[in-house]
Amino acid sequence: MPHLRAGSARALARLQGRVTARDRAWQLEIERHRAQGTSGSFLGPESLPWDRFVRRVRLDDTARRCFTTLEERDPETADWVRAYVDGVNAGLRVTPEFERVGLAPGRWEPWTPLAVWLSTHILFAGFPAKLWREEAARHLGEDAVGLFAADGPGTSGSNGWLVSGERTVTGQAVIAGDPHRFIEDPGVYQQIRLACDEFDVVGLAVPGIPGIAHFGHTGTVAWAITNAMADYQDLYRERLRRTGAGVEALGPDGSWRRVARHTELVRVAGEETVEVEVLETERGPVVAGGPEGLDDGNPDGTDDGTPLALALRYPPRVTGDLGFSALLPLLRARRVADVDRAFDVWVEPVNVVQAADTEGGLLHRVAGRVPERARANRTRLVPAWEPGHEWTGWHEMPRAGLTDGVAVMANQRGPAAGLGVEFAPPHRADRIRALLDERRKWASSDMSAIHTDTHLASAAPLLDHLAALDGLTAGAADLRDRLLRWDRRMDADSRDAARFAAVRSALVRRLAAEPAFAALTAPPAYPEVLLPWLALLPRIGFALEHLLRAEELYGIDRPGLVKEALEEVAGQPAARWGDTHRLAPWRALPDPSQEAPALSGDHDCVLCTSAVPGWTDLAARGPAARYVWDLARREDSRWIVPHGASGHPDSPHHHDQLPLWLTGELAPVVTDWARLTKESDD
Repeated sequence: MPHLRAGSARALARLQGRVTARDRAWQLEIERHRAQGTSGSFLGPESLPWDRFVRRVRLDDTARRCFTTLEERDPETADWVRAYVDGVNAGLRVTPEFERVGLAPGRWEPWTPLAVWLSTHILFAGFPAKLWREEAARHLGEDAVGLFAADGPGTSGSNGWLVSGERTVTGQAVIAGDPHRFIEDPGVYQQIRLACDEFDVVGLAVPGIPGIAHFGHTGTVAWAITNAMADYQDLYRERLRRTGAGVEALGPDGSWRRVARHTELVRVAGEETVEVEVLETERGPVVAGGPEGLDDGNPDGTDDGTPLALALRYPPRVTGDLGFSALLPLLRARRVADVDRAFDVWVEPVNVVQAADTEGGLLHRVAGRVPERARANRTRLVPAWEPGHEWTGWHEMPRAGLTDGVAVMANQRGPAAGLGVEFAPPHRADRIRALLDERRKWASSDMSAIHTDTHLASAAPLLDHLAALDGLTAGAADLRDRLLRWDRRMDADSRDAARFAAVRSALVRRLAAEPAFAALTAPPAYPEVLLPWLALLPRIGFALEHLLRAEELYGIDRPGLVKEALEEVAGQPAARWGDTHRLAPWRALPDPSQEAPALSGDHDCVLCTSAVPGWTDLAARGPAARYVWDLARREDSRWIVPHGASGHPDSPHHHDQLPLWLTGELAPVVTDWARLTKESDD
């Protein structure tokens, strides 16, 4: 793990950029190309949908705008970012991955870190879910929107809990948790220590971004975040027409106004170069559709034949501010009040922040920028040509206290409830609180047992249906009885967990094949990058809890389907959950030689390793890191990432943390320079 020290914050930023490039050159280049929409130039046509989306959403241009704003309003931070970029450019080198695709490291620009941040989070708030709500309501009625809501259950998020000093053995607070993201190799978080004359911070950095944004410990104050599940992006239906002078959009005042328009060429390895028309209305960039309607990826049109497009409005594009002015103050923070002020200028994504300091200060708040607008904007697509859908201001960010000395956030309806539409189900949060309530005093060393808890509360509705079945074959009756005795833990070596998951998947597939849902089986002609939000089978898999508990489900014979699913699985050989539930990290260049390790957990366990019921047991999402911040002694803090500190396959530190991560163990946070071994030559 890199421990860096320098005489100034600027010199330290350059070192951070340099060591990140030395350790993760290939990863940084992947992120730079993803942010620019140029991945297809060396990865081929599979990357074209993302490249096309990035061009149309104007991501790189937004990053440039935000950096210009940063230079004007906060020149110190802008210069600090430049220093980081200088370090990246100095440290980039050719690795075997570059040679495989014939690529040379490219040059980073001052705004590239901002573009990488945008690329990482542009889909984080899940604006495509509004497309799903639109389709579900159109084909099944308005009640379907709530029936398929993420609350029952969701697929993503993070765990985080703050235990105040009154509930710890040391009398000082402990903060712990684990961010749930798509697992990538190399990992999306970088363990790092940044020390200079002004500060000494350990934490989890995002490769390509200077500083430590999400999870940090300065010695006297520590902070961590979870996704607030806020809704801060809007989709507008746009009426467009092509004229001799260009393209025009109909505004809410009835006037047609010129749309910003240009074309870009996207290179695709092994194929012809693709031309992309980039349009931007007064609402925002057009991400689907265009003046030609259906031919450009939008299934809708108006009664008068005017083609429709979809424009995305999101805060950084509107304000030219990405919130990077929070990063240096976080490193310089000494108390909770400093962390609080830093997050006052946070923009995206909208997060719930927990912080504590050695003087007993505690913080539990929402940070980010959420526009004030009509309720309809937050739930569905809205017509740009009708008044009443404008942004009118910004919400004040809510704050919350602790209950009995504890605050728990796992993306459930918490302090951000008024800012969002769909949240994660309460199972993870309820389970964490229940575990914390089992004892009065906690030590930081106890927290890994919470990280790795595998109890699956959301199994209850399906088990209730199984209990009500009759007329079963002998094998199915035996299986039913086994599952009703099961401890509901999704452990990798559990055969009953595997049996439950198999019955669940068989039921999901049967529900997805029901004629009542037939209209949702073929997704509309939206751009490919948005289609995962419109896939029926995952929607049913993640909403199974609601679908089974609904009073009535479109006339579907649920007991009959449950019985069929049970009978199907009863005739199969018994496996262990970890035989099929395995880690499937994303790699830009797939490596068939990499073994997929067995996993415990499931999407509603505290150990949240998310597969897609009915589709695959492989888990692409899970804890992208785990951390425990101890305010009594920073040296008693712990952390882990899924793979290792290095992105180079030939490094001994490429996957050396994986065995610990799989078993739930944590590595120590070492801050004594005398205990560190210097491996670099500078």
